[in-house]
Amino acid sequence: MGLCQGKGRVIRMKKSYEMDMCSGPLLGKILLYSIPLMLSSILQLLFNAADVIVVGRFAGHQSLAAVGSTSSLINLLINVFIGLSVGANVLVAQHYGAGRDEQVKETVHTAVTISLVCGTFLIFVGLFLSKPLLTLMGTPEDVLNKSALYMRIYFAGMPVLMLYNFGSAVLRAVGDTRRPLFFLVIAGVVNAVLNLIFVIFFRMDVAGVALATVISECISAVLVCRCLMKTESSYRLILSQLGINRNALRRIAKIGLPAGFQGAVFSISNVLIQSSINSFGSVAMAGNTASANLEGFVYNAMNALYQTNLSFTSQNLGGGKYSRLNRVLALCLATVTVVGLVMGGGFVLAGHQLLQIYSSDPEVIRYGFLRLSMICGTYFLCGWMDVLVGSMRGMGYSIIPMLVSLTGACGLRILWLFTVFRWEHTLFVLYLSYPVSWFITAAVHFICFCYIRKKFPKRDISIPS
Repeated sequence: MGLCQGKGRVIRMKKSYEMDMCSGPLLGKILLYSIPLMLSSILQLLFNAADVIVVGRFAGHQSLAAVGSTSSLINLLINVFIGLSVGANVLVAQHYGAGRDEQVKETVHTAVTISLVCGTFLIFVGLFLSKPLLTLMGTPEDVLNKSALYMRIYFAGMPVLMLYNFGSAVLRAVGDTRRPLFFLVIAGVVNAVLNLIFVIFFRMDVAGVALATVISECISAVLVCRCLMKTESSYRLILSQLGINRNALRRIAKIGLPAGFQGAVFSISNVLIQSSINSFGSVAMAGNTASANLEGFVYNAMNALYQTNLSFTSQNLGGGKYSRLNRVLALCLATVTVVGLVMGGGFVLAGHQLLQIYSSDPEVIRYGFLRLSMICGTYFLCGWMDVLVGSMRGMGYSIIPMLVSLTGACGLRILWLFTVFRWEHTLFVLYLSYPVSWFITAAVHFICFCYIRKKFPKRDISIPS
């Protein structure tokens, strides 16, 4: 059911959870869309944060380091597949905005099928490659076995994690960010309770927190699928119609694979940085893990504006509302700046108190605050970078932002590791690579957006119904 009304188009009733992104004032709708998305992203992050807090407080700093040291490697292995959900989001939103119901249907069933295939494949990746890759990263012997165990259990839940991500991408494409929030509240409570039960009462250590995460992800995936199966709109999921439409797969891959490849290469640079952090010992690793979890709350809040821009740009492009594309970008940039400065600055000011949630060890807190003060104070630059990418991908251009990000962020960080960090081997210099790479990459992305924007009309056009 398309919601963007062009001249001469058939007007159709809007469902309560759907959003017309193509008409009316933008700021209110951007906030209405992005705030539930921010809360959803933060709740999803709480899955991992709950793991980290419980093991840090009740299992010791080795278990804390074991859980935290896996995050960059997990992201490396799954980001290509998660990137495909970005392609699904863009394609569903464009068809939905243009009122092409049959294409929406084909895209939804193709996306769900892809999620299940990718998730099944990743089970075997995690099972066989976890320990060799952790060893290659230089993970210390005192945490290696625990890290590998956590990853193997975590990857056993990949099909439901992928299903949730692709299903949520479909809901975001039609403007529904509220129901995924409700689902994550339920799953988040289950995750927190099971963490405490498995670790404190059953003394399962890292295996307990991994199992709690998988169970909670199963719950959120089931709820999203039920939501898609119960709707009467064009994005309804019918299990008997699961399959892959070649044209939908090609268009999803065209946008999603560059996004996923970019995420994977970003993770490679983060894996290299994690390896460098590992060289400072398990206490530094634990402090880095605690800080990174706190930063994740800021990043996920800002990333909601990237996803907002992606959906709004895609729907308006599909509906021929070209005059709104620049306003969507400007409002998302302004909002992400406010979010980044307020949350990032607040986390720096309360840094020592927040880090004490994860560990009572003064050395862990000292190492954690070093990273926190470097990253959070400049995190809004990362928000700029991502929001600009959202505009370009929403307009159907995914390769250009991928190349810029790989060169400006990943390439620069890797170069930094082998030059500046080698000359001055300190954690301060290592963490400095982040804000430097964000600023340079954001500037180049803005230039690329201006170039791509010239390819589209400035005025709106009518889309035939």
